[in-house]
Parts: sequence; C-alpha cells; structure tokens
Amino acid sequence: MDGKERMPGGERVLTGDRTTGRLHVGHLVGSLQNRVALQDRHELFLLLADVQALTTNFSHPEGLRESVRGIVLDYLAVGIDPRHATIVVQSLVPEIAELTVYYSMFVTVNSLRHNPTIKAEAAERGYKDLYYGFLGYPVSQAADITFCKATLVPVGEDQLPHIEQTRRIVRRFNELYGAVFPEPRPLVGRVPRLAGLDGHGKMSKSRNNAIYLDSTQEEVTAKLRAAVTDPARVHATDSGHPEICPVFAYQQAFNEDGAAEVHAACSAGRIGCKACKEMVAGRLEAVLQPIRERRQRFAARPDDISEILLTGTERARGIARETMAEVREAMKMNYLAESGQ
Repeated sequence: MDGKERMPGGERVLTGDRTTGRLHVGHLVGSLQNRVALQDRHELFLLLADVQALTTNFSHPEGLRESVRGIVLDYLAVGIDPRHATIVVQSLVPEIAELTVYYSMFVTVNSLRHNPTIKAEAAERGYKDLYYGFLGYPVSQAADITFCKATLVPVGEDQLPHIEQTRRIVRRFNELYGAVFPEPRPLVGRVPRLAGLDGHGKMSKSRNNAIYLDSTQEEVTAKLRAAVTDPARVHATDSGHPEICPVFAYQQAFNEDGAAEVHAACSAGRIGCKACKEMVAGRLEAVLQPIRERRQRFAARPDDISEILLTGTERARGIARETMAEVREAMKMNYLAESGQ
C-alpha cells in the first residue's frame, strides 16, 4: 500500500474484537468508523481477541482461523490502514497471558461475579455455572489493555464496567509493586445503537438478525423487508412510533440529514414501513458497496493479509517484552537478570 507510514504522537489506543464471526453494520457505526478516525490522531492497536473468543466457543476452535482473517478483511475494507494501526493476534503475544496470570493473583472472585457485564452476558446465555475463563474475562481484558500501556480505550457504555475493573487492577498493581502502568481512560462512543432486525437485543450471528459488511444488495433488501417495525402500526397511514422501531435507528445511523424528516412523517402517518425500509436499503447500499468491493480486492491477496498479521503481532510482541521486563523487575521476579544470566 502506498502512502505515509505510521506517525508517532497522540495517545496509545487499544481496542479490538473477539474473533467470533463476521462484523456487521452495528460494528461499523459503533466502533469501526471511529477507529478509522482515531488511526490518524493516535497510536492505534487493534487486538484480534482469539483467546477470549474461546470463552464462549471453546468447543469449536476450528472457526477461529476464518474469523481472524475475515475480521482483518473487514478492517481493511472500512479504511483501517495497517501502516497507521497495529493489528495484533492475541494468542501470538504470550506476554498477555502471563500478565493475566499475575493480575489474577489479586483480583477477587466476588468482584468478577458482580461485574454487571459478566452478569448480563451470563444471564443472556443461560449460564448457571460459570467457566473460569468466562468469569475471568475482565482480568484478561485488563492484560490486553495494559500490555502495551494503552491510555485510551474506546468502548460502548455496556463495556464501562470492564474498563473500571481494569483501572482498579492497574491501581492495585501500582500500589503493590510500583508505578508501572498508566491508568487507562474510556472513550465512550455516542452513536445510534442498532438493534437486531428481529427486534430482540443486539445483532448476532446465531439469531441471523444482522446485516454483515460483506452482505450482498439482495441480502440487505431481504433482511430489511422482513425486519420488525412498530408493532402497533397496522396501516401505512397509522401514526407511527419511530422511537420504538428498530428500523428507524438505521435511519439515524445512515440517513442522518433526513432522519428528523422521516421521524415526523412516520409519526404523522405520511410514510409507511415499506417505503421507510426501501429508503434505508438504498442508504445502506451506498455505504456497503465500496466496502464490499474493497473487501473483495483484499481477499484476492491472502499473502498480504498474512504479512499484515505477522508484522503487527511482532511489533506488539516487542512492546510486550519491554512491558513484562518492567513488570518482573517491579515484582522482584527478574531472578536471572539479576544474576547476569
């Protein structure tokens, strides 16, 4: 790729995705567009959290390879530039796992059990007995953030408890062993939250209620046609309630200039659900077509994808080694270094 190389400056930002499947338009408006903006202002690390994907997919690890490469294609397709952002495979940075173990020595089980995000996801998945890896997800995430001493972490509001737990872990480590880590700050996005097209919670692969970044125009149209709208609205001329309609959130996200007009027209019964969905489909196609085309171009160059993963991960490992040397020194665990070995 042509153009300028990564420029130093700004803050060090850590974000990323669990490699559990394809990325969808909810990711686009919720995080990906923000990352494209951040990569030119800060030092951006994007973590492909394949180890954390095992917390809910430990019995099917064979899908990780496809997910890792697929998410990288999504990153590149939306405008992430590997010269400006460091893309890292979590499992290939063993220092993250080592740091997770050290943190786990002073994090209480009660604090993890009472983490609102853990409680909510456990309830959503129907978990009665929590696996160690699932319960310890916030500890692993703290290691993700701190292995490179990130100072800024973009998150949604539902992830704030994880970041607060990371901040507590950092404070406790620094109190016990000395000031090694900066205390990371959350960067909360303020964007329309896109619900699943079936009207039930978040978009998810298992529910088949998402529009993926690589969806064809026909797939987008079909999914929107079947999408749930205002349940109280029977006829196109009935007064609608856009604030409870999942499709209207797509108007807010992809038709920002015209969303207020659609809201007024829907509320007054001047636009029906079919016309609203057709408008959203057109807006989405204008966004997804160039993404789809760029993704196809990158998919035809698999060796480039491998090189991006290797280069980014190796850079991250170098930083992780430096961090862990400081950690072991602070914890008085650098035995061989002290003996000159």
